[in-house]
Amino acid sequence: MSNEHTVKSYEEELQYLKDSVIQMGSLTEAQLSDSMDAVIKVDKDSTDKIIQSDEKVNKFRSKIDTQIMTLLVKRAPMAIDLRETISALKISQDLERIGDLSKSNAKKVKPLPLDLPEELLGNLKRLGDLVTKQLNDVLDSYVNQNYDKAKEVWKKDEQVDDLTFIAMNSVIDFLSKDKKNLDFSTHLIFVTKNLERAGDHITNIAEIICYLIKGEYLKGHRPKGKETEV
Repeated sequence: MSNEHTVKSYEEELQYLKDSVIQMGSLTEAQLSDSMDAVIKVDKDSTDKIIQSDEKVNKFRSKIDTQIMTLLVKRAPMAIDLRETISALKISQDLERIGDLSKSNAKKVKPLPLDLPEELLGNLKRLGDLVTKQLNDVLDSYVNQNYDKAKEVWKKDEQVDDLTFIAMNSVIDFLSKDKKNLDFSTHLIFVTKNLERAGDHITNIAEIICYLIKGEYLKGHRPKGKETEV
């Protein structure tokens, strides 16, 4: 009887860990989406709230670390459960970095002018929308343990690279038209590169989920699109 209780308690702890990762992912997704809205609308009033929301993401990371340590010390997990535990640790690390990059983008909004070129904003929006969708899809693949969906996210990293290239060229074009745009362009370059890096972290998560589900790493190199040089 006590053994059944122990197993049930252990399964509950694993589910609790998964739930924490999912909640952290949901917060990170909102932070990423809100920071992009702020950039595209040059909404200077919303940035402080977005920056403060990063504290909630970081608190979840600390909570997940504690849960993992408890599981490892108390339960001595079997191989599949150990995969689940270590995957949660790695995913939370990547989510924390995506949160940091979103916070960084929110900080870039206040110095921006209100009359940025529509084409530039449109290209940034397309990149931001794709990265946000990638994060949504990869979290969905984690919730539903969907290998094919995680692999699809992995493959789409090439599209993120291509849209980064287009957005970066728009920023460079904006700079080339007037040297007074140098400071603004520098902030926009950081925004673009941060989105590309967020895409890389999302691809990391997709790889982790594929390993979690099948116990083997994806073969071959990541699909890569056009690379930007700044």
